[in-house]
Amino acid sequence: WPQETVTPVKPLSARIDALIEHKLPAGSNVAISVYDLTAGKPLYGYQADKLSRPASTMKLLTTITALSRPEADEPFRTEVWYQGTIERDTLQGDMYVIGGYDPEFDEEALDSLVATVARFPFSVIKGKVYGDVSMKDSLYWGSGWLWDDTPYSFQPYLSPLMLNKGVVKVTATPGERGDSARLECTPASSYYTLTNKTQSRTPSAGRFRVSRDWLVNGNNITVTGNVDARRAGTVNIFSSQDFFMHTFMERLQARGIRCIPAAEAEVSYLFGEFRQDSLSVRMASYETSVQDVVKQIMKESDNLNAEAMLCRLGVQSSGKKRVSAEDGLSAIRMLIKEMGYNPNRYNLADGCGLSNYNYISPELLVSFLRYAYSRTDVFRKLYKALPIGGVDGTLEFRMKKGTLSHRNVHAKTGSFTAINCLAGYLRTTNGHEIAFAIMNQNVLSGAKARAFQDAVCDEVIR
Repeated sequence: WPQETVTPVKPLSARIDALIEHKLPAGSNVAISVYDLTAGKPLYGYQADKLSRPASTMKLLTTITALSRPEADEPFRTEVWYQGTIERDTLQGDMYVIGGYDPEFDEEALDSLVATVARFPFSVIKGKVYGDVSMKDSLYWGSGWLWDDTPYSFQPYLSPLMLNKGVVKVTATPGERGDSARLECTPASSYYTLTNKTQSRTPSAGRFRVSRDWLVNGNNITVTGNVDARRAGTVNIFSSQDFFMHTFMERLQARGIRCIPAAEAEVSYLFGEFRQDSLSVRMASYETSVQDVVKQIMKESDNLNAEAMLCRLGVQSSGKKRVSAEDGLSAIRMLIKEMGYNPNRYNLADGCGLSNYNYISPELLVSFLRYAYSRTDVFRKLYKALPIGGVDGTLEFRMKKGTLSHRNVHAKTGSFTAINCLAGYLRTTNGHEIAFAIMNQNVLSGAKARAFQDAVCDEVIR
């Protein structure tokens, strides 16, 4: 019988080299690092030490560093205290709302906090109400963030007190043709105003759009365009701490609690630092678990959550009460040094990857993934938060059924104009666990970059 010929399988390096030659988008660059965690050895490298902009894969450095801290499980906490005494339905003293940088604090959390305060036996505050945002400096944007990305909801205003991520959601429901649509805003607050320029079922009105007078830091939300079905849009609000405190005071008033100076003052609250003394009483506290924050960072690539995590990391690592983003970045640099790398080789500008000033390498990303894998406590929290190929998060619409990567890749995406990255873990057909990082640069077609990355993952898994 004629002998059957078997085509030998090319080594992994040859297969990925072929993808770089034939599938890498023209005019672009890529750097790749692949490490076999099960065998404890490198599998593949292509310009692995090349400095690249990470976009949102920067969130891996922030999160892994934060989860490696001894205090990693401490929840994010927002508290209300008073200083003084309660006499005959009146609080003779001041109230403080202390921000703990909780990025998941929403309208439900606010109502819970207000309801707890309302259970105290007073309906009059004969003193002042303060927001305490002393945990962080006054810089509300990260280094290198683009000014014209406001009013987009993905570029938040950072503050230790944030309500609904400092974002308002506007939902429009169409009426009769030509009529204005019905608008509903959440969270409801008189802090912002609303201008309705929509038209129901009128294509000539143009695309549905939600914006505000952001160039002058105004909070008049303008909704325009055609509403032919239920539509929703989001816009960030200037500034987060004022939005929080204004709405907090409004909700207190709705509960029948009034502040005496409010009638005489233009604003019903001030900002000041709480200093605990013998007359201090904690009234209410709202907590958000770290895992909830990490899940949002990874699955949805939430910038605000990553920056909140960076700030808290700064507090924990420096021991200071007041911190800046630089305190959190210093903690990341310390871990880089601990891994045996020179932190001066890289540039870290923020915790979420929005900044164009960030420069790291695939090799460094893989080192962080290896470090997390070596720490069961860190790995467990990180791994279950990562998007799964073809299943959820930012990988939901990639790596579809029938591909080797489907359900086998757990990884963080990162993209903005001309940058597209992917870093995380995958499992090969022989059961090995792999850490990898693929950093595409100077590629204007995100679709082509993603197709290239998915093909590389398929080859590693094969």
